[in-house]
Amino acid sequence: MSQNTAATGLQGRYATALFELANSADQLDVVKSDLELLDQAIVESDDLRNVLRSPVISRDVQANAMAALLDKFGVSELTKKTVGLLCHKRRLFVLPGVIKAYLSMLSAHRGEVTAQVTSAAALSEEQIEAVTGTLKEVVGATVKVDLNVDPAVLGGLVVKVGSRVFDASLRTKLQKLELAMKGVA
Repeated sequence: MSQNTAATGLQGRYATALFELANSADQLDVVKSDLELLDQAIVESDDLRNVLRSPVISRDVQANAMAALLDKFGVSELTKKTVGLLCHKRRLFVLPGVIKAYLSMLSAHRGEVTAQVTSAAALSEEQIEAVTGTLKEVVGATVKVDLNVDPAVLGGLVVKVGSRVFDASLRTKLQKLELAMKGVA
């Protein structure tokens, strides 16, 4: 596997170890599903984010809370052991980074490119398919689209693929027009 920039730091080391174990056990997709469930739970629950980040919550309380959650989700033993290790080492706070790094490594392993697409409103399935198809043609690889909604965009899209940004937002067009009218551009 090639090195990935997402695999740096503490979360990168844990994600790399998890990826290698999942790969050798032929459980890459199982762990991916587990981590996506966990990620969604972290996004939706203030209490869970508090369990992850609070230094005053004891190791045992963290471990019991996470074990109960993982049992409820029915995740794989590999995912349970990884989260258990993070609890034991008092490093549960890196779990969101581990999830992100693992998913990034999996995409790179599969030759996929992740594009962050920001729009003013949620996109329909047809719009998502059109954006994905266009990006695949432009990038020349399979594209996984990470959708974000930001009303400040006003209209259009802002697409980030790697270090390249394609800004076709109404906000940017209006800013350029304002600068042109002031004689700056």
